[in-house]
Amino acid sequence: MTKKPFRLTPYQVQFLIVVGFVTVGWALYVRYLAIEFSQVALACDAGLQTMICKARSVSTSLFKNSVFGIVALVIATLNLMRPSIVLLTLGVVAAGLGIVLYNIVLAGLAIGLLILGFARPAPATA
Repeated sequence: MTKKPFRLTPYQVQFLIVVGFVTVGWALYVRYLAIEFSQVALACDAGLQTMICKARSVSTSLFKNSVFGIVALVIATLNLMRPSIVLLTLGVVAAGLGIVLYNIVLAGLAIGLLILGFARPAPATA
């Protein structure tokens, strides 16, 4: 019994592209319009209770503890051992958030492992 190599269909590639762009877009929005924008930061630190302030506080506490990078690295390692579209999607989401939200080293390593997950031996020719 031979194992089929992991290959993405064109629809899965398009899905991953959309998920990646949406994730990085949201992370850029939170980083530049909530975390680093001084008026919003001052208002949130003064006690404003809006959704952007909640997103700012959650993402700040997560990236201070390197959660995005650690999750991306764990998922990328699992994807390297047993590749699947679900793990690849979760890895792209976690790594995209980690790259934009200050967990660059761990998320970059996870992206390398996600790419390495496609390096499989070629099927033997007869």
